[in-house]
Amino acid sequence: MGTGAAAERHAGQVDPMTALIKHGMLLQSAHGPLPNVAEMIAGEPIRGSWWNHPASRSIFDALNLLAESPDVVRMRLVNGKVTLVHRRLWPALVRIADRFPAKNLAAIHEDHTASGAHRVQAEAFPDWVPNDVLQAAKALSVEDALTELPAYFRRS
Repeated sequence: MGTGAAAERHAGQVDPMTALIKHGMLLQSAHGPLPNVAEMIAGEPIRGSWWNHPASRSIFDALNLLAESPDVVRMRLVNGKVTLVHRRLWPALVRIADRFPAKNLAAIHEDHTASGAHRVQAEAFPDWVPNDVLQAAKALSVEDALTELPAYFRRS
């Protein structure tokens, strides 16, 4: 199970938004330095594609719930893997944006076409960032921003 996943379990169920708010960031399904949504929902490590896991429908529903929230942005932030970032961390992330390739900060939007194809579109950084978040980022020091973000971002 991903790091911290047990903390989000309630009577065998995981509330993905509660987990995201708590952690601030989650990986969608990749293994890495942050917990991932797929394994939180499955309740166990997943080998191979989560699409083949018995909990795939629940995982799909959880990912869609998060992606549809106006308080969540998806980007390829951590090791190029899809990372969900809650709005509470957007100012801190914007404050240290110069530490990342711009492509890693682009918001990812997924569409399913009428033919069933899956299309991913990227919205460039900082085009997706609301003005109030830009202003809040300016008020943060780099040190304060790093303190708000997961430990992964404070490594040297």
